[in-house]
Amino acid sequence: LVHPLWQSPLTIPGGTRQSPINIQWRDSVYDPFLKPLKISYDPTTCLHIWNNGYSFLVEFDDSTDRSTIVGGPLENQYRLKQFHFHWGAINEWGSEHTVDSKFYPAELHLVHWNAVVYPTFEEAVMEGNGLAVIGVFLKLGALHEGLQTLVDALPAIKHK
Repeated sequence: LVHPLWQSPLTIPGGTRQSPINIQWRDSVYDPFLKPLKISYDPTTCLHIWNNGYSFLVEFDDSTDRSTIVGGPLENQYRLKQFHFHWGAINEWGSEHTVDSKFYPAELHLVHWNAVVYPTFEEAVMEGNGLAVIGVFLKLGALHEGLQTLVDALPAIKHK
């Protein structure tokens, strides 16, 4: 099964630093020097949810350092800008990325930007160290109250 977005890295601008990627378990290497990733989110920075025509985004106030990540491989602190999901028409195929060529039903992306180095999100997007995205693979399972609250809000944004 080949992802429809999958192409040779040589044919796409960005080379190997782009989406989608196939994480190969056998090639993964533990880094004992990697610091823990510290996630600090203030729920009051959540601004709104909106439909951009092909997905929905939940946007945050990123004018201050109230919702941030730091540590891990990051040299700077990054501010949360938005989160969005990738999903498919069938449960077997919805994630953007894969692990050992296995798709997940959905994938959550939490998008952060380097406000230490760049003055705006728009400028950070254009640079190699401008964004840090946390990707979370999602599986089908028991009801998740936090996600259900979000799903319950979706009928209010049926249209772009």
